[in-house]
Amino acid sequence: MKILAINPGGTSTKIAVFENQEELFSENVIHKESELHDFDTVFDQFRYRKDLIVKVLRENDHMIEDFDCVVGRGGLLKPVEGGTYEVNAAMIEDLRNAINGEHPSNLGPVIAKDIADSIAVPAFIVDPVSVDEFLDIAKISGISDISRSSWMHALNQKAVCRETAERLNGGYRDFNFIVAHLGSGISIAAHRKGRMIDGSGGRCDGPFSPERCGGLPSFPLVELCYSGKYTRKEMVNKISTKAGMFDYLGTKDMMEIENRYLEKDDKVVKILDSFIYQTAKEIAAYGASLSGDVDRIIITGGIAHSALIVSKLKEQVGYLAEFEVIAGEKEMTALALGALRVMGGAEEILTY
Repeated sequence: MKILAINPGGTSTKIAVFENQEELFSENVIHKESELHDFDTVFDQFRYRKDLIVKVLRENDHMIEDFDCVVGRGGLLKPVEGGTYEVNAAMIEDLRNAINGEHPSNLGPVIAKDIADSIAVPAFIVDPVSVDEFLDIAKISGISDISRSSWMHALNQKAVCRETAERLNGGYRDFNFIVAHLGSGISIAAHRKGRMIDGSGGRCDGPFSPERCGGLPSFPLVELCYSGKYTRKEMVNKISTKAGMFDYLGTKDMMEIENRYLEKDDKVVKILDSFIYQTAKEIAAYGASLSGDVDRIIITGGIAHSALIVSKLKEQVGYLAEFEVIAGEKEMTALALGALRVMGGAEEILTY
């Protein structure tokens, strides 16, 4: 079975071709910032990105008509259960209207559907960022106007759970995991028997990241917002892309930060130790969500490549469960495997 996987990002679109589970081809199609600047909305980029994808595939001898299905990264949709969904008109309409905001991943289902319709095959998304399986009690924030919601790296979170479960000779629904996805953004979640029952994400709560603020003291944040120093847009940017290590150290480059740490740069040592402390504390908190019954703590994302950070996390929370380190991201493979599961009948196709 030949599968095309599509993952739109801020300035590029990743594409990959799979024959069943084997990756045959992958490419990160770069989009010039000057060209993207001409589009008023993300949705307006649809034709430009889709045509580039088709061009790259043909140049590498992968004809559109050879695919059995197309799978795209899911966008900012309404809250849904985890799983693989067939792209339908309701999904496209919600993305067109940007019901939960603009993001390049909103184009994943749209491009997948357009290509799939042209050759009369199905189009899917897998574990979109809007997967929300939180316990009701986990959604209470402390202010009735605000609910805690699940906006995390669901695709990679669930992919590494499935991989770890297979290594333990079982299925995702057989185990309890705590997953820490550590990258430019961070999400940490408790997975109980195949569901993400609680978790935190990088600009709302949890530890700060290379560029995001994580959880902040609420009253000082209110004071800062009304101080007159920043506009609303500036504050959103400040907590989303200019916070965390970048705000303290002037860089988001984790290799540079680690090198400065090893050179005993006092400021870097303080900030990186704080990051490790906050991350370990957050992981430990989800031990309570699982009543201490934790089969593995899984560390994933780009920062998982750091033996230094992983070893220090083990020192602090290794008492809770064994560590499984799956560095990097599994997103393209996760998309293909999700499509393969439903095409092969191992899982039900879900309806949005």
